[in-house]
Amino acid sequence: MLKEILSIPGKPGLFKLVSQGKNMLIVESLIDGKRVPTYTKDKAVSLGDIAIFTEDAEIPLGQVFESVKAKENGAACSTDPKADNDTLRKFMGEVLPDYDRDRVYPSDIRKLITWYNILIKSDITTFVAVEEAVEAAK
Repeated sequence: MLKEILSIPGKPGLFKLVSQGKNMLIVESLIDGKRVPTYTKDKAVSLGDIAIFTEDAEIPLGQVFESVKAKENGAACSTDPKADNDTLRKFMGEVLPDYDRDRVYPSDIRKLITWYNILIKSDITTFVAVEEAVEAAK
């Protein structure tokens, strides 16, 4: 699910992995659908590799997105990513009550909300693979 979705520093939005070549990836913007090459130096990061710190563990981003989806009933996030820091912290506390308040910054929460909204607008609503969801439920 999220393994194919990439964040590329310096480029706005999220990108879907389309193809791989030698020393480069071909990605498609989830915002405007344009395809562009990205190279090793661009340091693209898969959303599947990102986790959010909690007091005693790291929660994969997909599970956090599932919590946001449950809170928002599958709709786009009602909290504005440009809201003040206290509003963002309150939102994060509702989504992930035991998140590490010292290591998760308001800028991280803004990015989380922005990414979630981009994914929802792109009709990507399954954030955790079925096997992962079964493991998390145990």
